[in-house]
Amino acid sequence: MNDDNEKVGSRRRSVRKGQYYEMALDYRPARPRLTWENAAALAPGTRVLAPPPGRRGFPEYSEQPRFLFEKKRVRQPLDIREFHSFWLLSDPAKMVFQTVDHAGFAFAACDVSVSRGTYDGPRYWLCDATRVLDALDEEQSRLEIGIRDDPKYNDFGKKYYKFGSGAKLVFNKDAVGSAHVFRMAFCFRTVICDQALKDACKEAGLLGIKFNNALDI
Repeated sequence: MNDDNEKVGSRRRSVRKGQYYEMALDYRPARPRLTWENAAALAPGTRVLAPPPGRRGFPEYSEQPRFLFEKKRVRQPLDIREFHSFWLLSDPAKMVFQTVDHAGFAFAACDVSVSRGTYDGPRYWLCDATRVLDALDEEQSRLEIGIRDDPKYNDFGKKYYKFGSGAKLVFNKDAVGSAHVFRMAFCFRTVICDQALKDACKEAGLLGIKFNNALDI
């Protein structure tokens, strides 16, 4: 096979439908509702949980994040929900994430209680997708690429990605390597996974997450 044919074959493999997905939260009414009880201890002043400056993951907490669920038992509680800069996971969701890509996530154990009675449900964890890859094939993708010119943003003066409905994200397989999950460089809020992680979440019946095909977001 000549060089031109090799390039064409590689391009076709890189855009195979269903290969990569944006991991997005399913914003149905959260079940159960919760209250963060020790905000003053863990985030004095801001009352917002966020990664340490300049990296993903968790700071050293003085105590475990503590949540109060409003009901003891809830029909089909969500396994994954957003909480500030992180996700709040049930124990089954943590098990799936760790099994598929143990190096791609960080976890912080949480204390859970209920307003009445004794909590007897699954453990919960804060979760952060910590791997960041510069893996986007910009030539084949369809999105806005620019330089941040607003000084109120942390990435002022740096490249950024922005996309909405109708975007197409194509990733370089060599840059992704063996990773099953990663954040996009220049669009840090976006978490991308492959077919293996998507299938594992579906097989486990996890509630609270959906997967948008990266080729047609």
